[in-house]
Formats: sequence, C-alpha cells, structure tokens
Amino acid sequence: MAEIKNYTMNFGPQHPAAHGVLRLILELDGEVIQRADPHIGLLHRATEKLAENRTYIQSVPYMDRLDYVSMMMNEHAYVMAIEKMLNLKVPIRAQYIRVLFDEITRLLNHLLWLGCHALDVGAMTVFLYAFREREDLFDCYEAVSGARMHAAYYRPGGVYRDLPDHMPQYQNTRFSRPNVTHKLNENRQGSLLDFIDDFANRFPKYIDEYETLLTDNRIWKQRTVGIGVVSPERALELGFTGPMLRGSGIEWDLRKKQPYEVYDKLDFDIPVGVEGDCYDRYLVRIEEMRQSVNLIQQCSKWLRVNPGPVISDNQKYAPPKRQDMKEDMESMIHHFKLFTEGFHLPKGEAYAAVEHPKGEFGIYLVSDGANKPYRLKIRAPGFAHLASLDEMTKGHMISDLVAIIGTQDIVFGEIDR
Repeated sequence: MAEIKNYTMNFGPQHPAAHGVLRLILELDGEVIQRADPHIGLLHRATEKLAENRTYIQSVPYMDRLDYVSMMMNEHAYVMAIEKMLNLKVPIRAQYIRVLFDEITRLLNHLLWLGCHALDVGAMTVFLYAFREREDLFDCYEAVSGARMHAAYYRPGGVYRDLPDHMPQYQNTRFSRPNVTHKLNENRQGSLLDFIDDFANRFPKYIDEYETLLTDNRIWKQRTVGIGVVSPERALELGFTGPMLRGSGIEWDLRKKQPYEVYDKLDFDIPVGVEGDCYDRYLVRIEEMRQSVNLIQQCSKWLRVNPGPVISDNQKYAPPKRQDMKEDMESMIHHFKLFTEGFHLPKGEAYAAVEHPKGEFGIYLVSDGANKPYRLKIRAPGFAHLASLDEMTKGHMISDLVAIIGTQDIVFGEIDR
C-alpha cells in the first residue's frame, strides 16, 4: 500500500486573504497545517538603504510608505529619533496635534483591519461600514496636509502647519444634486476641529454597529474563539507588541509605560485579553478604538483653548515662516540651507519608538555627523508577528490560517522595508 505523505502547497502571493504579497509555503496533512513557512521580500523597496542617501527631511515621506495604513505614526517615530539626537524641544500645541493625529491614524488602521479581517472570514457588510468611516478620517488628513494618505505632516521640531480654520466642502457640479451636496456639507461648516468633534460624537455608535454584526455572531465566534492561542509567556518570548501582546493578557502600552509627547497628561485605559486567541485580539482592538475616540476628544478640547506655535523656532532645524523668508535675508538663507543641504546631526545614535496600531514601531538612527543617516534601522512590529505564524497555525486547518493572518494585522511595507 502506498505511503501517505504530507504535501506542499503555495498560499499566496495572489491569495485574496494574503493581502497582496504574503507567500506561505504550507506543508499539509490533508487540510491540517503541519508547517507554514513565510517567504518575504516581494515588496522590498530598500527604505533603510535609500535613507542613507537622502537628507533627514527628504526621508520623512518614505516613512509614510512603510506601513501604508498607519502613515503619520511611522513619521512620528522617525522625527522623534531626530529630535532626541538634536535635543530639540517641540511646542506643546504641536505635541497635542501629533497625539490627535496618532489616534486618528489608529482608527484608520483598526478600521481597515476590522473590515479586511471580517471579509477574510466571510462577513462582507463590516468591510463596507468600516470604509465609510475611513473616508471622513482621510478628509482630516487631506485638510492638514493636502494628501489623503502619504501626508508627510510631521517635521523635526513639530508639524508642517496648524489645523485649518475651514474644512474643505463639496462643490456642486453639473452631475451632482444641490440637496445631496448640501447634506454632505452639513458637518463641514466650521473648522477641522469642529469636523473631528462631530466624527468623535458619531463614531461610538458605529463601533456598536460593528459589535452588533460580529461580537455575538456565532459564525464569527466559531472562526475566532480558541484559534491561534498564544500564552502570555510565549507572546513575550516571540517579541509580540501592541494588540497581539495585550490580547494575550500582558498590559504593555508605550503610551502608558514609556510616555511620549503628552500621553502622560491624558486619561485612557489599556484593554487586555484573557485567552490570547483571535477573538480576544478582536475585542482588544475594538476597545482600543473606543479609547482613541476618548483621546481625540481630550486633545480637541485642549487645542480649542490653547493657541500657540506648532513648530520649533530654531531656524537651524525648522524652516522660517514663508512671510519672513520673503522679507528677511537671514530667514531666506536658513530656508535655502535647510532644503538644499539639510541639517547635520551630531555623532551618536538614538532609538525612538511609538505605540503604533500594530505594536512597537521603532527607529534606530546612527549619525556620523553628516546631513544624512549613517544607518537607519526600522523596528517593524509586524516582522515579529509574522515570524510566529508557523507556531500559531500548527495543527489548525487552512481556513483557520486565514483568521490568524487577519488577527496579526500584517502590512508588508514595514515587514519588507
């Protein structure tokens, strides 16, 4: 009688649940996974190497393209590393704006994760709901930076500009109906902060809608409860961070444990799981969205009553105001030097990390005194999570693999760098 052997199968990179460029080589016993070998590098675009040939400011837009779902968060870690080496003070208003947009970015990330995770497991409606809310948040990005995704809004010493007083509105065209345009513009009559407040007031009801569709849904629970269980001890050993670590019951959040910007002045909770399975990680991220709304409201309240500068006044590292540049020769020289040669960092090294939606996103910067990094090393949270995929999927079915990839919230821009 013929001996039955395990057989090997490719999962991805074109698989709809692989989100583009994940390629797994699966060793299967029937439909049970014996081994999952992730092959990475299909999206490699050499961000770390490119940064060695660009001035420090020129590398800011590259950060957006790492995890292209959490754009401003990547910029945040990068500019924090530069500020640490320059000992550059960031104005308090700029710190609040950064925290505001960090939390908007967290919502953007978690909404895409929720929609795609549900879609992978077979629920279509949640995807459409989540993308409806993402449009409003992209409008906030566009209002401050002019770009809907790759904003390049954070700068060493602060942010590019202050929050606008007027929210852009939809215009009537020969294809649109005036009553529809008027309805679309109802919450766009005031400033960006008015628009953000309106969104923050509406959003908790939307989260309730997602939970109505999923949390007690028996099919969703059958696909996620007890799947991809990771113990607290093993999560630490594997280098998990963010919701993957908190889902296993470890209360670790850089915003609380190693506060940066103004997080130590704000009130919020750290949600943690109990079982360490896909369902717990889902619940943790849902609660994180509620906490982000709370943080957004606190920042908005402070920003309304506290005007001030949004970027450092040290013109060696931050550009002067455009009006000054046109009237003052000294400012003109600073501007010219900043955008041609750039600034020089002192010799040394620095590491700065933020609590990214996916975990700890860190930038390790080494300077030899030049106007470009000697070495830039990116600590991507998804890299450690993907490395655990073999262990998390062993003994599960192929359909469970899809749920586990979803719960890891992997984006390959940061993994392949």
